[in-house]
Amino acid sequence: MGKDTVYASVDLGGTKVACAFGTADGEIRARRSVATESHRGPAGVLERIAGLVNGLAAESGLRPAAVGMGVPGLADIRRGVTRFLPNLPTQWRDVPVSATLAPRVGCPVHILNDVRMATLGELTGRARASGGRGRGTLAFFALGTGIGGGVAIDGRLRLGPLGAAGELGHQTIVPDGPRCGCGNRGCLETLASGPAIAAKGVWLLLSGRAPQLYEIVAGDAGRVTPREMALAAEAGDDAVREELVRAAGYLGIAVANVIVVLHPDLVVLGGGVAAIGPLLFDTVRATVRERVHMFPPDDVRIEPSLLGDHAGTLGGIVLASMGGLTD
Repeated sequence: MGKDTVYASVDLGGTKVACAFGTADGEIRARRSVATESHRGPAGVLERIAGLVNGLAAESGLRPAAVGMGVPGLADIRRGVTRFLPNLPTQWRDVPVSATLAPRVGCPVHILNDVRMATLGELTGRARASGGRGRGTLAFFALGTGIGGGVAIDGRLRLGPLGAAGELGHQTIVPDGPRCGCGNRGCLETLASGPAIAAKGVWLLLSGRAPQLYEIVAGDAGRVTPREMALAAEAGDDAVREELVRAAGYLGIAVANVIVVLHPDLVVLGGGVAAIGPLLFDTVRATVRERVHMFPPDDVRIEPSLLGDHAGTLGGIVLASMGGLTD
């Protein structure tokens, strides 16, 4: 394929589907998104995705040579079949996504877990920014409504036989902790995801222990997010700060576990929760220093995402341009 060949990146989410057309070097040519309307089930959503890709092609005058699509859960990436998408109706068990979409959009469709796709984008973006020197070992934590992850070893995304390697959010952090949607107890996701953190903020708001947070959200508990909690902590809400530090400490334990197992060059913290900023990153780094003693941990960089929300977009384009991945 030539350097001007266009590929499509599709990100399937619970509330919206985003699509972008771009070249393999990362130049984005067109974008569009639609509501997922997940209640329509797999067949209805796939029709919407086909319509989104074809509609963007008609609007832009571009036709993608292949599609790279991120899905929120487990998938058989060789067969292009979703195995388990926990937050979508019917959980999309054994849905032949690639075989269904490819004839509708007129090109091959390659699927991958959405956070692994973002990890691929982050890895590629850093390699390009460093002139090809960024192909070390990387662990990516996507901190949002849930906590996803991805791992690249020596510059290559580690997927495992089911494409499931890298589920960093489902480490057990507290053995008898809250029940997780995956069925386990005490997963990192139950302790440091956006909803887990916001729930603590709502409790502090309603119990009268977060006056600054109350002012910031005008007393509306439905507006409490980690970002507002970070603002309240900066404004002097000590109880809110304590909860943010507690969540960041749990994340720090998870990062320390990954560092001991992999000794990566870099740990990337992305997603909306990472926007808490220095309080989160400083606590994670301090926790790592407290807990990693097998080797000096200070040579492991812990940084925010280089690409932010664009990591998944670039990852999808790279996935399409590579003709899919296997491990």
